[in-house]
Amino acid sequence: MSNVRLEDIVERLQHNNPEADVDLVRRAYIFSARAHQGQTRLSGESYLIHPLDVAKILAELKLDAATVAAGILHDTIEDTTSTTEEIQSLFGDEVAKLVDGMTKLSRIELQSREEREAQNFRKMIVAMSNDIRVILIKLADRLHNMRTLKFLSPEKQKRTAQETLDIYAPLANRLGIAKIKTELEDLSFMYLHPEEYREIADKVIQKRLERQAYIDELIEIVKRQLAEHGYKGDVKGRPKHLYGIWQKMQKQGISFDDVYDLIAVRIITDTKVNCYAILGLIHSLWTPVPGRFKDFIGVPKSNLYQSLHTTVIGPKGERVEFQLRTEEMHRLAEEGIAAHWRYKEKTALSQREEQQFAWLRQLLEWQSDLTDAKEFMDTVKGDLFPDVVYVFTPKGDVRELPQGSTPVDFAYAVHTDIGHQCVGAKINGKIVPIKYVLRNGDRIEVITQTGHTPSRDWLKFVKTSKARTRIKAWVKTEERRRSILLGKELLDKDLRKHELSPSKVFKSNDIHRVAHEMSHNTVDDMLAAIGYGKVSAHMVANKLAPDRPHTEPLPKKPLKKPAPEKKGAGGGMKIGGMDQMLFHLSKCCSPVPGDKVVGFITRGRGISIHTLDCPNVADMTVDKERMVEVTWGEFKSGAHAVKISVLTRDKPGILASVSSSISAAEANISHAEVTTGADKQASLNFTIEISDVEHLNRIIKSIASVDGVMDVRRVKAG
Repeated sequence: MSNVRLEDIVERLQHNNPEADVDLVRRAYIFSARAHQGQTRLSGESYLIHPLDVAKILAELKLDAATVAAGILHDTIEDTTSTTEEIQSLFGDEVAKLVDGMTKLSRIELQSREEREAQNFRKMIVAMSNDIRVILIKLADRLHNMRTLKFLSPEKQKRTAQETLDIYAPLANRLGIAKIKTELEDLSFMYLHPEEYREIADKVIQKRLERQAYIDELIEIVKRQLAEHGYKGDVKGRPKHLYGIWQKMQKQGISFDDVYDLIAVRIITDTKVNCYAILGLIHSLWTPVPGRFKDFIGVPKSNLYQSLHTTVIGPKGERVEFQLRTEEMHRLAEEGIAAHWRYKEKTALSQREEQQFAWLRQLLEWQSDLTDAKEFMDTVKGDLFPDVVYVFTPKGDVRELPQGSTPVDFAYAVHTDIGHQCVGAKINGKIVPIKYVLRNGDRIEVITQTGHTPSRDWLKFVKTSKARTRIKAWVKTEERRRSILLGKELLDKDLRKHELSPSKVFKSNDIHRVAHEMSHNTVDDMLAAIGYGKVSAHMVANKLAPDRPHTEPLPKKPLKKPAPEKKGAGGGMKIGGMDQMLFHLSKCCSPVPGDKVVGFITRGRGISIHTLDCPNVADMTVDKERMVEVTWGEFKSGAHAVKISVLTRDKPGILASVSSSISAAEANISHAEVTTGADKQASLNFTIEISDVEHLNRIIKSIASVDGVMDVRRVKAG
């Protein structure tokens, strides 16, 4: 049973800020007590206990009086007859907005758990745009609910614990609030895996009792050494939290007995310089374990966490982890964003604080870009978990990206346009492909090409939410554009069958009327639906077919054919039974005039043209009705991109020689990648522009004649 008192909260508030408006908090308490009178929780306690505990957590985070008052009032609008207007008149705009923000987070009813979680999370992100304190109140609310979860049914316990582990604990971590994050994780762990929780908890207590003398001895050694060298430092042993131990066991596939650093020794000193000086002292006393040193002071985490971490072989050969930080770093590590979110002073944010809020603004961008809440949830989840790699820009600035990120992820992190136009990168001065996986310490320079556009294939390897979101948005826009073109092509054809002039129909009001009749906001929406295959062009044409004032019979003479050079439609391909159809040459096999080809009707992108030997054609034969016979028409020469792969001996000047042979065959190189191996061989991959298969054969013959070339072939997939 909770025994929190109002005076405890007031005392904590005044301790943090002697000028705090404690009268506001007292009035909030009286109002909340009256509003919740007669209400009880499942535990049997007075309902008022919950808002008081929430307020206490907020006061412990050193938040201001308005936030603490809002914590006391956070359920009054949701669970009592109180109104926002009433709160506003009694406590002012600031408190009212915070309470209203919390209320809006709660009012939602959706069908599935996934939808509910996704939509709730989305609403939290939107709430951040108004005031980050709404989320801090929500985290405090969830923490107290987790502390009292035992009074719910087992099913609700597991559901709430899973949601907490998926959303709230990572969010607390991303906001840098370690003490809330670790408690949420341990409480969730207790309900989701009760047996494992009890087993690890018992072993930790047992091992701590066994090792207490060792830990005390270790701390005394460190204290004595600090005093001898004149360093200030508060030294304490800190047991690792249970969920963290269990995670390590799962990730590394080890038993509890194989988890060495169950205890971390934390040293809190006075200056940043002394953090490094004490690190040197620790390393002079005991041998550091290679690969276990992390400098989060020089390169802070994205949530602004700063500390030095090192693991050493301590007394008696046991591994011990040390964490070194200043008092200010410790405060930021424990309280995170709450520790430096300035309200009363309204002073400008520092560069480091702006860095943290940039992540919050990024979340807001994602939520506005993605209309589907579930997709937004999946996108953001990847950025809530902090396995990261640190890379350097050409100017030496540090960038933090998720592990597994590629040059494309980095390019989008710099700017959307840089991402769209990325064709490769230089890592530490060497050209690498766009799929290269970035490593800690890499210095990266993005190579761009004006007019280059993203590929759907990039979605297979990018890691960051920003890259994924921007690529999807571009693909979606491009697919819609193509679908509108295809829809218009199909509708034009059906209108002509009714002897209607497409140009006059599209200028009439009737086409807008038909679009609205078919539940489309615009004519373009209707054309896109035709292109996607959701609406029949024949059906639309029939609705426009009856004689109307705007329609006139077409002349009986044959229509003039469009110019053969019309991009994406017309004379470039002869498509059986479908004149002037929108088409595109598939990137998987890059067909060129002279190849034997086949067409496939896509949903939304017209006819996709593939070579007969393309690996993807086998998959298409499942839906034979969508396959069409196509033959080459007239194409503008020199306009077709193909990929070729050249295997050579790795020797000086080989790239220049091969490039010269391609130029000699009158072809343009639009992209080149070079990979060298330990076997003294080099793989040269080119994208070149050719006119037809005959031209390609001349190029291949020219390359094959170069001294050092072992093999040259056209790449038809990938």
